[in-house]
Amino acid sequence: MTLGRSAGGVRLQDVADLAGVSMKTVSNVVHDYEHVSEAMRDKVQAAIDALGYRPNLTARRLATGKTGMIALAIPEIDQFYFAELGRHIGEEAARYGYRILVEQTLNDVEAERAVIRDRDEGLVDGVIFQPARIDTLEIARLRPGTPLVLLGEAARPVNTDHVMIDNTRAARDGVEMLLGRGRRRIAFLATVHGDITESTHLRLLGYQEALLAAGVGLDAHLVLQSEGFGFEDGVRAISSAIAAGVEFDAVLCRDDLFAMAALRGLEIAGRRVPEDVAVLGWDDTAVARYSTPALSSVSPDKQALASAAFALLEDRMQGYDGSGRHEIVAHSIIERATT
Repeated sequence: MTLGRSAGGVRLQDVADLAGVSMKTVSNVVHDYEHVSEAMRDKVQAAIDALGYRPNLTARRLATGKTGMIALAIPEIDQFYFAELGRHIGEEAARYGYRILVEQTLNDVEAERAVIRDRDEGLVDGVIFQPARIDTLEIARLRPGTPLVLLGEAARPVNTDHVMIDNTRAARDGVEMLLGRGRRRIAFLATVHGDITESTHLRLLGYQEALLAAGVGLDAHLVLQSEGFGFEDGVRAISSAIAAGVEFDAVLCRDDLFAMAALRGLEIAGRRVPEDVAVLGWDDTAVARYSTPALSSVSPDKQALASAAFALLEDRMQGYDGSGRHEIVAHSIIERATT
């Protein structure tokens, strides 16, 4: 294979001939070396665009030891939050000149181990990973050789970079907002049977802390139970509470899907939103913005999560070998019609 030939058949030499420069100059532009003038970069880029030159990734790897690819490993690609976060990470990757390979682990511990264990195959230059089941000590023991940044609440080894929001503080902020609107019987939807995620526990903790700080007693009946994470599970959970005579005037939901389930269950029961019951979702996904009524939601700064994760990963890929850095990014409460 000729190192200067792209997958489309256009050679590096062809670009150099058209631009009237050396192959070395074209290579410097392709690999984004900083010591190239803007005028020269524009001249070479115009030739690249005119010929449709695409660098040969295999040749690039042989020449630089880099693939130009990043792995993004998330539990579920069709979950609203992860779909939107993935888009932001993809945009950050493009800004840094990388492409993204998406892996779906489906909360399977063996799949999560493989995300770290199998990275020595040299397919990607770095990994951004949101684990659900694999724990902190196991990640530390596996000691991935490929640069790694973790997202979420599940695992936080001290030697690994990690980015998250403060879920407990965010839940407190949400409950405080509801209390400020005069709500006093605030339900939590929901704890889930067999839940392995740390996020639910942190959000429940923040919910409880806010109620106690406000002098509102805790009522175990207001912590609703669900058999699963699905929409129908959420509808059944809130409908069962209503049928059992549990009185509440607001609901803090663990995610926007459960908030949509709350809206449906309240509609079935003839409860008005927000007049009778206020509903606050979590994640501020598209479903919140386009629901009827429009859903208030706890909003993690997904752009900031993506930017922070990629900045840390880029440092690692450029050779940083220090201790793990742990960053907390901002959140806000977006109020819409349901509160």
